[in-house]
Amino acid sequence: MEKKKCIECDELFMGRSDKKFCSDYCRNAYNNKINKDSKNLIRNTNNRLRKNWRILEELNPNGKCKITKQRLDAKGFDFNFHTSVYVTKTGNTYYFCYNQGYLALENDFYALVKKD
Repeated sequence: MEKKKCIECDELFMGRSDKKFCSDYCRNAYNNKINKDSKNLIRNTNNRLRKNWRILEELNPNGKCKITKQRLDAKGFDFNFHTSVYVTKTGNTYYFCYNQGYLALENDFYALVKKD
């Protein structure tokens, strides 16, 4: 069996012909370095979506209510992050964070809804 060099730490090791790393630690470290930028973007986006969902869940405990934009802003709600958009037959556009949604109304009010 031929010795190979680990592509993460350059240590020599023996193993299967297709093995690239000397250990699980090196394999994980290598893959974490490769995916660092994309993982940070995804992690930050998911954190924003979770925060938005928690805010909507907290402000809408009964599944349907009306609230001001000021209250959403005060909680740190970010209107740039949502998981889906639903346009009704009448042309109303609901934005959803998972199962919690909102619809812009007049005078900076929002209708909050929960999709079952």
